[in-house]
Order: sequence, then structure tokens, then C-alpha cells
Amino acid sequence: MLMIRLQRVGKKHDPSFRVVLTDSRKGPKSGAFLEILGNYNAQKGEPQFKGDRIKHWMTKGAQLSDTAHNLLVKAKILEGKKRDVLSHTKIKQAKDKKAGEEKPDEKKEEIAEKVVEEITEKTEAIKEEEKPKEEETVEKTEEAESAKETEAAKPDA
Repeated sequence: MLMIRLQRVGKKHDPSFRVVLTDSRKGPKSGAFLEILGNYNAQKGEPQFKGDRIKHWMTKGAQLSDTAHNLLVKAKILEGKKRDVLSHTKIKQAKDKKAGEEKPDEKKEEIAEKVVEEITEKTEAIKEEEKPKEEETVEKTEEAESAKETEAAKPDA
């Protein structure tokens, strides 16, 4: 089957691509292509396509890669919606795997809530223990004051 896809050319850190017609069984780096149908400089964002040749090969049954399809839709050579290029990659699989797991932020929030509950329970317990002590001190001070009053009320004998 014939494929219209991108073939990377150029230097390191300077991505530019050829749009080529190749056999789908050949790798994009093999250099075995039938025809160059355009080029795309990724840094400048300047795609140049041979629209008539692309349409000719599509009528002959050539298939487009997802990225090449998106570039042709953006250049308005083809009509339609863009395709999701991440659907077949490891990134999509990793996102699906993470979606199934519980998020680490949620775990942290649950732990924080438990810690807050424990702290409030402990502080309430401490306050309850302190209340009787406060009442005892209040009673003792009241007894001491009443004892002073009674002593002051007694005549000196």
C-alpha cells in the first residue's frame, strides 16, 4: 500500500521534513520513496505541497499518515477535520494508564484530611481534660476566698 507521509531531513535541532510517497512497508528513514510531494519546515511553519500530485496519488489509493493529513487540512488542500495524532502513541497509552490510577494529589488530600481530623480530635480531648482542672482551680479559689472571708468575719479572740 502506498503512503504519503513525512520524512525527516536536515540537521540536529533543525527539524524539516519532506512529504513523500512511499511503500508503507518501508521505513521513513530508508530513503526509498517514489516521489517527493512537498516539504515542511517545522521551525518556520512553512509547508509547501504539490496539491495536484497529492490528489492524483490519493485517487490511485495512497493513504495519508495522520500528521500529513493534518498538515494538508491546515493548508486547505484537503477538507475535513484534523485527526488525533496522539491516539496511537505511547503518550496516549500513558495517559490512559494514569487515568485508571488514583491521582497522587487526591491521595495527599485524603492524608491531609485524616491528619486534620486526628488533630482536632486530640485538641478536643485535651480541652475536655483541662476543663475539670479549671473548674477545680475556680472552686479552690472560691473556697480560699470564702475561708478568708470567714476568718475576717471571726472576731479576734
